[in-house]
Amino acid sequence: GKSSTSRGVARALGLDYLATGAMYRAMAWYMLARGVDISDPAAVAALADRPTLTSTTDPDAPTIAVDGVDVSEPIRGEAVTGAVSPVAAVPEVRARLVEIQRARVAASLAQGRGIVVEGRDIGTVVLPDATAKIFLTADAEARAARRALEDAGRTGAAAPAAGDVAATAASLAERDAIDSGRALAPLRRADGAVQVDGTYLTLDEVIAAIVGIVEQACAAD
Repeated sequence: GKSSTSRGVARALGLDYLATGAMYRAMAWYMLARGVDISDPAAVAALADRPTLTSTTDPDAPTIAVDGVDVSEPIRGEAVTGAVSPVAAVPEVRARLVEIQRARVAASLAQGRGIVVEGRDIGTVVLPDATAKIFLTADAEARAARRALEDAGRTGAAAPAAGDVAATAASLAERDAIDSGRALAPLRRADGAVQVDGTYLTLDEVIAAIVGIVEQACAAD
């Protein structure tokens, strides 16, 4: 998964880490908590500037808070997972969060540190001039199995329950379709991005490959 990979790369290189997907999930959580109809873009847009979102950038313990409340765990629930794509498609939401993301990157750079930023539009929209841009892929079956295992781990289970992998695959496919087809900042490979296929690689192998790409990019910069 891109989260485990991004955190591993940040840890290996001694960099900060920012999960932008968690910001969109936090915004979706905020809307659901207030009973907003997420299928109504105008209703979502009306509240997009209200919550204060605070992300920590330690790759070993990343958190996100909404108005001072840590929502790192609640945003991983099924309700938020089903709501995040329509909320993320609202222009006012994207504009607000991109501004926050760029400010967080600027803060890390001002402190003399680099940062690994994870998300679906980083290379295309948020940071098109990033030193290194990675487009991480894996086949659908591998992605679903890994996500289901990750979700099971959050509940303390040793393995996904029967049917969880298939359900996860359907959920990922639906979100990919929405994110790839939206008019604003669609999911696509950024110009100049290096594609890394992790289908048949271990997590450590994917991290090592990306660390090598980043080191080469920094040497050439």
